[in-house]
Amino acid sequence: MKKVLITGCAGYIGSILSRLLLNNGLKVRGIDNFNFGGESLLGILQHPNFEFMYGDIRNQDDLEKAVENIDYVVHLAAIVGDPACAADPKTARETNQDASHKLLRLSIGNDIKRFVFASTCSNYGKMESSENNYVDETSDLKPVSLYAEQKVEFEKHLLETPKTNNFVPISLRFATVYGLAPRPRFDLTVNDFTRQLHSGKELVIYGEQFWRPYCHVFDIARAIKMALEAPASQVTHQVFGIGSTEENYQKQMIVDELLEFFPEAKIKYVKKEEDPRDYRVDFSKIKNELGFEITRTVPEGIKEIKQALDQGLISDPYNKNYKNI
Repeated sequence: MKKVLITGCAGYIGSILSRLLLNNGLKVRGIDNFNFGGESLLGILQHPNFEFMYGDIRNQDDLEKAVENIDYVVHLAAIVGDPACAADPKTARETNQDASHKLLRLSIGNDIKRFVFASTCSNYGKMESSENNYVDETSDLKPVSLYAEQKVEFEKHLLETPKTNNFVPISLRFATVYGLAPRPRFDLTVNDFTRQLHSGKELVIYGEQFWRPYCHVFDIARAIKMALEAPASQVTHQVFGIGSTEENYQKQMIVDELLEFFPEAKIKYVKKEEDPRDYRVDFSKIKNELGFEITRTVPEGIKEIKQALDQGLISDPYNKNYKNI
């Protein structure tokens, strides 16, 4: 039975991934410092194949203990998003870069077989032209934020590690994530817009014409699992975008979907001619090479969040723990 270390196991993606791997017969050790609480782990804390370690990936001793007797590493822990990194660039550098490099060195030194890194489609920045154009894993990276710069730097370093039969590094560039998880997030576009309209607030849209790809958090976790299970020859030293080519949306398109659920919604548009991030992504590589297909779409994500709010499953969607800053 393989044992997987998940950094950031109590987070938005980690709390879903931990359950998915446990349900599929893997052992999981999770490390987290509970920046946003630990309630997301309550349902699996007593699982016989789950081991939780309270710790901070910036701490060398914590990392050394975390990688002991581990087969695979999934590195999710990070200061996530442009605003959070801009607000505390020192912690962002220590976490997103320094700690990531330490973890990589320890992983190689401990003969860990596979290292899956959570990267981002924000690495692409802005397309040359958004009209009938797409970017993919072969496109130039043009990070326009500290967060993306840090992801690009570590991704490059990871993929430059020497090729051996024993170590398989993989970088996964996530589309903008949405949907429900044991640790909810409401600072993400689809989730935030749905929350605001459900609360009866006016939704202010800045630059409705700009593009982003979107992917449900459960499908993100499924893609990580697929990267752990795929033959090494298919994934070693590879980058895969995670999402679906059909799930690229302009903000106006998301609003149109929201209006199907909130027909009386109040929407205000603020004209914005420039956005440093404007990209549509072609996700053909992971579909063609690994057979990955999404199971949920943006309209289904909106419905899911609205239903949870309608039924009071999330009593305070404006809780500070549901955003990364």
